[in-house]
Formats: sequence, C-alpha cells, structure tokens
Amino acid sequence: MRPAFPTRGPETWDEFNQWAPDLVSTDGDEPEVAAFVHPDSASYIAWLFQGVAWQFGGAYSNPDFTMRMTEDNTVAAGRFYHDTVHSYGWARPSKSIGEDFLNGFSASMMASTGSMGGLRQNAEFEFGTAFLPEQDYFGCCTGGAGLSILNTTDADKLPLAMDYIAYVSNPENTVFWSKSTGYMPVRRSAATSAEMTSYYEEFPQFKTAVDQLELTRPQDSARVWVPNGDQIIGKGLERVTVLGEDADAVFADVNDTLIAEAAPVLETLAIVEG
Repeated sequence: MRPAFPTRGPETWDEFNQWAPDLVSTDGDEPEVAAFVHPDSASYIAWLFQGVAWQFGGAYSNPDFTMRMTEDNTVAAGRFYHDTVHSYGWARPSKSIGEDFLNGFSASMMASTGSMGGLRQNAEFEFGTAFLPEQDYFGCCTGGAGLSILNTTDADKLPLAMDYIAYVSNPENTVFWSKSTGYMPVRRSAATSAEMTSYYEEFPQFKTAVDQLELTRPQDSARVWVPNGDQIIGKGLERVTVLGEDADAVFADVNDTLIAEAAPVLETLAIVEG
C-alpha cells in the first residue's frame, strides 16, 4: 500500500526526493510507473531546466553572454538531474511527458501551462498543480512567445498590425484562449475578469501558474539569443539524463559550444551598439 501524501506539491527537491521512491511502481525488475519524467531535447528540457539551474544557484549565462554552465551550482543542478535517473532511479527520460502522465506511466511532470487544456480534457483522473520545487532558491522562467511589429514595417501597415494585436489580445479573446489552451492570460484585465475569476474557482489548477507569475523571470541569454542555444543545452541534458554521462564533462562541452556560437551575436551587437 502506498503511503498517504499531503495534498500539495513538494516544496523542495529534497522533499520530493523523499517522496519519490514511494511513487515508483515496478513489474518485476521492469519499471512500470516513474515518479517523474524528463522530456528530450526535441521538446523543452532546456527551458524546464532553466528554473532548476536557478534553484541550485546556477545559471546558463549572464545577460552579457558570459557563460555559466561550468559553475559549481549549475553543474550541481546537472548532477541532480543525472541522479534522478541513474542513482535515485525515480525519474526516467520520455519522448512525451504528457502522454506518459496521462497514461499512468509517470506520477508527475514539469510542463508548460499550455498543456493544461489538453490535460483537463483527456485525463481520466483528478490531478493537481503546484509551484515548482525550490532548492537553495526559487526558480521559474517565463516562456511562450509574443506579438510584435518590426520597426521596418511600412508606415501604412502599422495601424493594421496594431489592430490585429489589439484584437487577438483583447480581454474577451484572451479569456477564451487561456481557458481553451491553459496558456497564461496576456492581459491583467483578463486575468482579473469575472469570467477568469469564475474559472479559477471551477478549475483551481489553472490559477497556480497565474499566482506563480510574480516569482518568474526572463530566461538567460544563452538559451534565448544564442543561435540553437536551446538545442545545444537540451542535447547536453539528454547526454546527462539518457546516456548517464557525467554532468561536469557534458556541461564543459556545452559551455564551449555556447561561447563559440555566441561570438557572431557579440560581433553584431558591437557593430550595432558602436
């Protein structure tokens, strides 16, 4: 019989590490249900690990593109990811963390709020949501995308472009979009509207990310602005979680690659900024 767990998420990774073994099920020597699943680099492991790196006191980089993958705290976060699979044994890599969770192959996952609509529609069980666990600090990055107008846009097209942005992001459409997908409301007026407030009461799992938003921060430049930064970091994390390679050596390789790939960006910035 499984022990009773609190009706909340783990407050720290250390606490989850205590809970996780009791969430694992095996069929003989074969794992049947994992406590947690890591996505692969084709998904968004580098985005999810961003917050974990901060939680351990590390980072991918500074805003000036100083790479920080080899710092002790960043590597410690990488070792933790390695150990969840290859030492503790309660996590496993997954090609589709959402499908594994819905099909009962994993007890938990860390995922985008954009998956909430699909989870609610397809889950045949009740599930909960929680703030991300802390380690030494809290860490959660923003995600998603935005609507913008290029400064090279023809002047006569600017009003039309702004009309489109205003239409798709107006409170009514924002509420519809958020409720349908699970993505965050992009307007404060929508987030605090009577319809969304009613939705929070109907489906409180959705409000977790809205409440957590105040604690988030933008992602490090290494992932956002370095060409293929997401894949460089993600493939490194795959080497750690899937292949079981040493995080110290892998992150050293990733750091060198990021520095090399960032060089043209820094050259362009030097030209533009003078």
